[in-house]
Amino acid sequence: MRLINRTPGRLTATALGVLPFLILLLIYGLASQQRLAENPNDKLLPGLEQMTAAVDRMAFQEDRRSGDYLMWVDSLASLERLGMGVGVAALMALVVGLANGVLPLVRANLAPLVSALSMVPPLAILPILFIVFGLGELSKVMLIVIGTAPIMMRDVAQRVRELPTEQLIKIQTLGANSWQVVTRMALPQVLPRLIDAVRLSLGPAWLFLIAAEAIASTEGLGYRIFLVRRYLAMDVILPYVIWITVLAIVIDQCLRLTNRKLFPWYNAGGH
Repeated sequence: MRLINRTPGRLTATALGVLPFLILLLIYGLASQQRLAENPNDKLLPGLEQMTAAVDRMAFQEDRRSGDYLMWVDSLASLERLGMGVGVAALMALVVGLANGVLPLVRANLAPLVSALSMVPPLAILPILFIVFGLGELSKVMLIVIGTAPIMMRDVAQRVRELPTEQLIKIQTLGANSWQVVTRMALPQVLPRLIDAVRLSLGPAWLFLIAAEAIASTEGLGYRIFLVRRYLAMDVILPYVIWITVLAIVIDQCLRLTNRKLFPWYNAGGH
């Protein structure tokens, strides 16, 4: 049988998926053990015991200065910023994407601007955002919006334009006006695609959030990572990176399950 036609079973696929993680953990464990054997005070590759102690200190013990549980305070602050930024970006993408996809006049007017904005490196305009919006929450949220909204707008608009022309002809034949075309034909079919676009934008959104927090913030996951780096506190940095990854995976899976639950017809089509 050709390799291209060999499909692994569920158990085999799970084992193959877990294998790279186990290999990485093994390599890290061996390297950490070797470095700590040579220098017990080595900070570059902390052992499991050191990282467990750091997590206990950051997540389950009150900070002596503020009295807060720092890891949870940082997580809440970052998730609030991420939620606001991605939420606003998704709403803008839905409105502008639908308009660009359905209305030729709007597309002629806004599509070039959206395309141009999607090419602007968001981190390059971070100083401008700090100057215009200050160092507060708004500049961080705006960075996420500017970094993710244009891409999602283009994705939604493309999805609308891919809808069968027969649907557009039929709904107009039945007497639908432009508003009804948008709300009754395009919108229901675009919503699941929008959720997929949000899922794809989570990675860049986290990147922009952490960059903004690292430069100007007093709490947040990115802020904490860049704060402790001056002490080479890898026992804090690595668990924080793993925690960010876990949060991103949980959010992604929640969106995937939401999409599957609300739009079973979309997922049945192989999306």
